[in-house]
Amino acid sequence: MSQRLICVLSAMTMMLCMGLMTACVTPPSEPLPGEVTEEVVIVWTDALDIGLENQGWTDTANPYDRYPARAEGVVREPVWELAHHSAGLAVRFVTDSPSIHARWTLRNENLAMFHMPATGVSGLDLYARDGDIWRYVGIARPRHSPTNEVTLIEDIPSGPHEYLMYLPLYNGVRGLEIGIAEGARIAPAPPRPESHTQPLCFYGTSITQGGCASRPGMAYAAILGRRLGREAINLGFSGNGKMEPEVADLLAELDPAVYVLNALPNMEVEMVDERVVPFVHTLRATHPDTPIVLIENFIYQGAWFEAELAEEIREKNEALHRAFDALVAEGVTGIHLVESANLLGHDGEPAVDGVHLTDLGFFRMADSMEPILRDILGE
Repeated sequence: MSQRLICVLSAMTMMLCMGLMTACVTPPSEPLPGEVTEEVVIVWTDALDIGLENQGWTDTANPYDRYPARAEGVVREPVWELAHHSAGLAVRFVTDSPSIHARWTLRNENLAMFHMPATGVSGLDLYARDGDIWRYVGIARPRHSPTNEVTLIEDIPSGPHEYLMYLPLYNGVRGLEIGIAEGARIAPAPPRPESHTQPLCFYGTSITQGGCASRPGMAYAAILGRRLGREAINLGFSGNGKMEPEVADLLAELDPAVYVLNALPNMEVEMVDERVVPFVHTLRATHPDTPIVLIENFIYQGAWFEAELAEEIREKNEALHRAFDALVAEGVTGIHLVESANLLGHDGEPAVDGVHLTDLGFFRMADSMEPILRDILGE
């Protein structure tokens, strides 16, 4: 069977398909499950023509970055490099296509890590709306660097459906196109209700970024975004969530419904003592009423057996309590402290390496955080 994609679009067809571009590629031999394996006619839409969600800034050096271009040279170099990762970014759209395809070009050639699969590091994750909830429908498995082309789902029930496509967690994206069947239509999804236009803002470490979810939609920030019906800005920076002053200045530029700060895993006790209070003050200077949530260092899965590790976590959490108490004593309002004892359960199973979470760990964390955030947001 021929594996060549045939893309034949006249000028009239392009107009009917909202002026969106087409292209032809020949997928490689021996395709993985989900790759296009038969002759189909696909109309390709640049994701930027639909619009990105969960992005804090649009004045970026690359359209799929997480920090603005002016942050280069201001934040530390490792933070700037991680800002090129597309963690949390998503595209929300409506289409009546009987199949959905994706073609994306990655920034980095490493598709996976030793403890995190390529689907989470470099893949795409597709959800469809089912009433008031979002349900998983397909994954785009990366096979190559830099460009991949994949069929996410076929034989879709007729009629228009609303979709949410998440971008890679630990890789950057240089370009993304969404493919639909010839004759179908695609458009941006309807705006969110006015009561839910302010996003959630999550700042933290590799755990916030999404390490080590099996697919992008399983990062806890993404799960909470879906459940609470809001955009969820993911500002997790693997190994580099250290609450620096310049990062606080950047976060203060945003206008979220809530700030969730989960940085203790990357901080020493001295850092917690020195940085938490000034960080909160910076946010409060421009956002006097925005809720701010401080999360303790969660209990690593081996801490029950390693006394030194348990003591390190205890000391950092005590430092966070000192900072919280100092802020309250100063009269700072609208701050909340989440204790970590029950965030992940007590069976020792929710992590890959005792620290970085599996999908189970992210699901449990979202379960723990959801009622807290609903209460804070008045929902």
